[in-house]
Amino acid sequence: MASFLYYVLPALGGYALTSIYLLKNPHILHKKKCTAFYCTHISHRGGSGEKLESTMEAFTHAIEEGTDMLELDCHLTQDGHVIVSHDENLLRQTGHDITISSVNLEELPLYKEILEVTFYVDHYSTGQDRKFTLLEDVFRKFPRVPVNIEIKEDNSMLIKKVSSLVKQYGREDITVWASVQSNIMRKCRRENPSMPYMFTKSRGLQLLLLYYSGLLPFLPLGESFLQFYLIQILNRTFIPPPILRNKMIVCIIEKLTMRKSLFKHLVDRGIQVHLFVCNEEQDIKAAFALGATGVMTDYPTLLSNYLCANPHSAPPCSQ
Repeated sequence: MASFLYYVLPALGGYALTSIYLLKNPHILHKKKCTAFYCTHISHRGGSGEKLESTMEAFTHAIEEGTDMLELDCHLTQDGHVIVSHDENLLRQTGHDITISSVNLEELPLYKEILEVTFYVDHYSTGQDRKFTLLEDVFRKFPRVPVNIEIKEDNSMLIKKVSSLVKQYGREDITVWASVQSNIMRKCRRENPSMPYMFTKSRGLQLLLLYYSGLLPFLPLGESFLQFYLIQILNRTFIPPPILRNKMIVCIIEKLTMRKSLFKHLVDRGIQVHLFVCNEEQDIKAAFALGATGVMTDYPTLLSNYLCANPHSAPPCSQ
């Protein structure tokens, strides 16, 4: 036993020291990623706290407030149009219990006049524009604004049409694939491998396992963006599923995920880290303090005012 420990303990110590060194100096093994854009200010659903979510009015307002990237979700109508909408079922947004895939474009109802902000309980937004918008119209109006597109449903035709629009408008370098489901992400990447992409939920869990096992500094990463909840918003501005309402569970998740050394390692490798959804100044401040490169918010004016007072510059894209 003693002889076994004689060899194993030095090996483990050497592995740990090497892993820590490479975690802090990733350029030794990895070339830094250089995406076509760097975003500090991201508008969630176009800034759904200040205008009705995902409407052209919301997107326009967010751009006017200086957002660097629009975050949105897409679904496909019965007649094959790519619609910007968070939900496939429109009950929450319109009061009509129908799905986007069951109606044609001209049959889509209007948004409600007032909508609750999903990530800010008991806060509401309104606006003049209550129409659903086409993804193509967003691309046409904002040709060089980066867009993060989340694909929520396993729909090959939707993925194909989104990719086709991205190619048509020549914006593969500034449009990002996003999905929490790895099987959907694989289809997205097969359809258009030129677009940068996010960590999925399972890949995020793998990332944590690699980090805590010490293997992360040794392995390549294909993703260019990590998006994750700022944990302190749970049960305060956002009420999550029941399992996450337990304070002890939330505390454990926060301790495991909100790791400055992990975020710094990713940033040093050219992977942008976005924390969401930050709808109060204290949350914006906390996200940047943890090492986030960007913050996603429902309130683009709030974030713009914060960044005016507390500028954040992009790190150089070089080794």
